[in-house]
This record gives sequence, structure tokens and C-alpha cells, in this order.
Amino acid sequence: MTARLAPLTATVLLALAPFATRAQGAASAAASPSSAPWTVVHAGRLLDRPGRPARGPSTLLVRDGRIAEVRDGHVDAGAFAGAPAGTAVVDLRDRFVLPGLIDSHVHLVSDKAGVEGQLEDISMGVAGHAYEAAVNARKTLMAGFTTVRNLGDADGVTLALRDAVAAGKVPGPRIVDAGTSISTTSGHMDPTLGYRDELHAALDVHGNTCDGADDCRRAVRRQVARGVDVIKIATTGGVNSRIGAGLGQQMFADEARAIVETAHLYKKKVAVHAHGADGIAVALAAGADSIEHGTLLDDATVAQMRKSGAYYVPTLSTVNGYKERLARNPGAYTGQVREKIEWRIGITGKSLERAVPAGVRIAFGTDAGVSLHGRNADEFELMVAHGMTPTTAIAAATVNAADLLGLGDQVGTLEPGKRADLIAVAGDPLADVTVLKQVDFVMKDGRVEKPRN
Repeated sequence: MTARLAPLTATVLLALAPFATRAQGAASAAASPSSAPWTVVHAGRLLDRPGRPARGPSTLLVRDGRIAEVRDGHVDAGAFAGAPAGTAVVDLRDRFVLPGLIDSHVHLVSDKAGVEGQLEDISMGVAGHAYEAAVNARKTLMAGFTTVRNLGDADGVTLALRDAVAAGKVPGPRIVDAGTSISTTSGHMDPTLGYRDELHAALDVHGNTCDGADDCRRAVRRQVARGVDVIKIATTGGVNSRIGAGLGQQMFADEARAIVETAHLYKKKVAVHAHGADGIAVALAAGADSIEHGTLLDDATVAQMRKSGAYYVPTLSTVNGYKERLARNPGAYTGQVREKIEWRIGITGKSLERAVPAGVRIAFGTDAGVSLHGRNADEFELMVAHGMTPTTAIAAATVNAADLLGLGDQVGTLEPGKRADLIAVAGDPLADVTVLKQVDFVMKDGRVEKPRN
């Protein structure tokens, strides 16, 4: 994502303020299952621990936003010791229930791209992007994704949104945020690419480009000072970069190592945008925690990834975004960007087909923003088409993604003590993963965010 001209101001908070009106009065909330301190959920089938077989009819007791108990069968609320009179009951006896889904790679601030996105970069201010991010966060939550990792925006919009969601001021998924992504000068996240020289000073205001190991340490510390949860870097060129420098390595080994070492010093994981095998190898040698896209994995980098334990986040859904924009407007992308997109469409999924049989750890991620927000579950169909099973794809979007994000003790399964993030669908996603495109119930932290139809 590129930098915006407008600086971060108080307008971010002002822009988000209207979404706070979702709060209900205390009297009505006390009687509503959306906010009751005790809630009993009756499930027709329950996938409480993805990767293991689903359970039959089951009951979950939710207390103070967390899973308190899981029992076989449909148990009356009164059977739970201490359950108050009028305990809320959610009837999902004809639904398949599973943990809230996790998208490890999103850009909530926009889903504009190509020429349209470049125009938005210089025409929409911070307040506009704040509204856009809040709308996209709600779409994502309604699609059943209760946690996301936001890997890059320019103005601090999603850092503010992360905190607003956590405080209950606006609806949205739990956000793990990377602030502004880091690259070398002329690298994939250089915000000046494709703009006139006289605009560069206004665009490059967040210190996210670096050259040399010491400067790259500074860039990491800059993001840490902003309060980020994770560091995002680029070791290769990018498909959407407005520069004809290809998709190979664009960061030296000492620069990548300095970034990873500094991030780990501050207990921050590092997500690496990398397409070419050379840039993937440099990132893995430096100790990267995840490889995003990984379009040109070869046998050596697959083995390297398997040995290191790094996660692979395939982001196959980008091709949907490209195809849909080009169908609407054949001129949506121009020049070398269009050439790279055509290449990406043709090769997408090949690396996943290498990684799966090799035992590489896979975490679900869409790159939503390139594809449309709220359509995150489209990724499941592509993952299955390129070598995964519905079981392993769902595990990638729950237990694996939770582990990658450092939230394995909080989300990813429906076990006692975990946060009560759960969704329900009408079909069996273990038989047909596409049913996850139609989530008709969402609970996050014990609050019903999307009541069943």
C-alpha cells in the first residue's frame, strides 16, 4: 500500500466516531444474547479443534466473553452450575459451528488498485481512509473473520482502528497491525514509486524506506515506536509496484538480517513480502516468521522453509481481484504492472502445490485489498484447488493462523479459556469448503455480531 499525502491527525478518531452508535442501552443489552455475560450455544455439529474430527450435537457455555465449557449433546442452561435465570440461549442446532476465521494478510484501508488506487492515494485524505477502513473491517467481520493481521497502511488508520475495535467502539475483527511496511529505496513499498519527483517529499513521510543495515534497524524502531504488533518488509519486487525492476531480490542479506534481528529484539514477528526464490531465501536465512505470496518457491526454498518452521501465506485471492478489475476495465492496470499481473494470474497456486506435500506450515491469508474485503472466504476454494483439503485449509485459517499471529492461547479453537469467537454455516465445510462463503452467524468475544438468519 502506498503512502497518503495527508498526515495523521485527530480526524482519524473523528471519522470513526459515528460507528460507536452500535452500543445499546444497558437495560436492553442485559436481556440480549449479543452482550449477555452468560450464553449457551447449541450446535448441530461442532468443530471445536480444527484438524480433528468434528463433534456431533454439542453445547458451549460462554461466560464473560470466553468459552467456559464444551459438552456433548444439547444441554439446558439450567444444567450449568451458577447459570443465572434468563441465561441467553443461541439456537444453532441445525448449523455447523466452528471457530472464528483468521485472515493473516489484509489491507483494510482500501480495496482500490491500479490506476484507480493511484488516484485515490492523492485524492482521499486520512478521514476518508478511516471511514473506508472501518467499513471494510465490518465487512470482514460479517464474513466470519474475527481476527486479521493488517500488513501495511500509510497513515496509522488501522493502528487507530485496532484500538477502537479493542475498546468496543466500532465493530470489526481483532486486528494485529504492522503499521507501515518497510522496504529499500525503490523497493515494493517505496511510497514514491510512480509519482512525480516534486511529490516525493510529501509522500515519503513515515520513514519506511531504508538502505543499509543501520538504516534498516532505524526503520524497524520507527514502526515499533508507533506501537505496531508485527513488522512487514519486502525482500523482492512486487506485482503492483510501479517500477520495472522485476520480482527478484531487492534487499541485501545484511539489511534483511538487521530488520529481523531488530524486530525480534522487540519481540515482534516479521512477515516478508517475497515473490522470487532469491528474495525468499534471503528472508528465511535472516529468520523470517512468514513468507507472504512466495510465488516462485523452488525445491531449495521449500526445504529451507520446512527446516526453519516459517509459515507460508499463499494469498491466492489476489488473482480474483485482478481478474474482476480487468473485466470491468481493461485499462485498470498499465505498462509493466499489467505484464506482472498477467504472469501472476498464470502462476498462482504452483508454489502451494509444492509446499503442501513437503510439509510446509500454511497459514490462511488473502491480501484482501487487492481482492475485495468481505470476500475473504474465496481463498478456501483456491487453496483446495491447489493441493489442500477442506480440513487442512480450515486449520490454516484457525489453529495455524492463530499460532502465526502469536494468539494461539486466545483464538483458533473452541476450548475452555479461549475467547468465544465462533461462526456457523448451513452446510458441512469439511465436505464442501465453499459453504464458508455464506456465514450466517458470527460471535466475537462472546458478543453476537451477526445473528443467524
